[in-house]
Amino acid sequence: MSHLEVLKKPVVFNNGLSAPNATLKSAMTERLCTWSDDDFKKRGWPTPEYINLYKTWGEGEIGTIILGNIPCDARYPEAKKNACIDPEIASHDEYVKAYKPVIDAAAAHGSIVIGQVTHAGRQTSDEVAPTPVSSSDVQCPPGMGMTFGKPRPLTVDEIHDIARRFGFAAKVLYEAKCNGIELHAAHGYLLSQFLSPRVNKRTDQYGGDLEGRSRIVFEIIESIRKAVPDPKFIISIKINSADFADGGFDPEESFTMSKKLEAAGVDLIELSGGTYESSGFEHKKESTIARESFFIEFAERIRPNLTTARLAVTGGFRSAKAMAKAVDEKSCDIVGLARPLCGEPHLVKSLLSGQQDKARDVHPDLPRQIEIGACVVQLNQIGHGATPCDTSTAEGAKFATDAVMQRKEPEHGGEKDQKQ
Repeated sequence: MSHLEVLKKPVVFNNGLSAPNATLKSAMTERLCTWSDDDFKKRGWPTPEYINLYKTWGEGEIGTIILGNIPCDARYPEAKKNACIDPEIASHDEYVKAYKPVIDAAAAHGSIVIGQVTHAGRQTSDEVAPTPVSSSDVQCPPGMGMTFGKPRPLTVDEIHDIARRFGFAAKVLYEAKCNGIELHAAHGYLLSQFLSPRVNKRTDQYGGDLEGRSRIVFEIIESIRKAVPDPKFIISIKINSADFADGGFDPEESFTMSKKLEAAGVDLIELSGGTYESSGFEHKKESTIARESFFIEFAERIRPNLTTARLAVTGGFRSAKAMAKAVDEKSCDIVGLARPLCGEPHLVKSLLSGQQDKARDVHPDLPRQIEIGACVVQLNQIGHGATPCDTSTAEGAKFATDAVMQRKEPEHGGEKDQKQ
């Protein structure tokens, strides 16, 4: 079987749903929805630009598209202009009406569509929430160009409310014809803050050993299944292979957690790593460079112990051959892509057709710390109907860098006014 045939093979989930191929668009911060500094009710509503972004990805032959991230509490988003599903803001029916066009656009050409629901916790910028919430009062140091206030620990009642919020969001997504929900428990977000012994200093039932620190995750899964009992509705979770920080969530706990998640009925585990404090995307072992994926060696340990859950690995993949190798060698079932799909939203289509063999490289003039901001610029361009700036060129890298440094959100910069 050729490497393209490996990638083109459908992925069948334990509940019988089938993704058309082994690629996945991982959730990212799109920042294309409505925002108000003062009125929570005006936060997080899908816009025509947000819909157009997912229409574009939906045309790209991606096997599984993950929306998001979508905070479940408008008070604690990851960034301004995040999408949002908050039961205190609007009714179930209002959210279904707002999100169905997004999901329809993403699914129009056969992709499985899953919505990633999140809570930023202590990683809510102090511009948005001066006093965020977390598992404990451990403050997040500056990162991703943001600073963060000292958090207060969530009360037990507030933890139960968060589980309710995830259940509400799941019901909205289900009624809007989404195929599933993903819990964001990686990258230092709230659920990751509970899982991490470095951050979680609680002494009640939500702290201590892994059973206590993971309790909130399993209560959320239970809340989702109560809200949406249909077994065809996929429950996915994104977890860290490791936090890459002393005293953080480590590979041994990730291995144990993956087995517990499968036992709880999780259909898809997406493996990633790192937090705002310590990025998992900076580890450059020779084996990692050769195989492209940052987390494939962790995946190889986890994958043989899963029998019903599918395993996706996101981070580092750029060539069709490396993606196919990971699947063919059963290191994972699905390969996740994020940043490459910002500059090349139809990359998967080009790879599967043989038109391209790899994603474009990033130009060395684009500073590493600017890359995520550059992706936000590109997503903004796609949403507004422009071709995203090509950051493999010096001109495109400069355009993106200037936009990020000036904190602009250009509505153009692609073919409409910039030669590529």
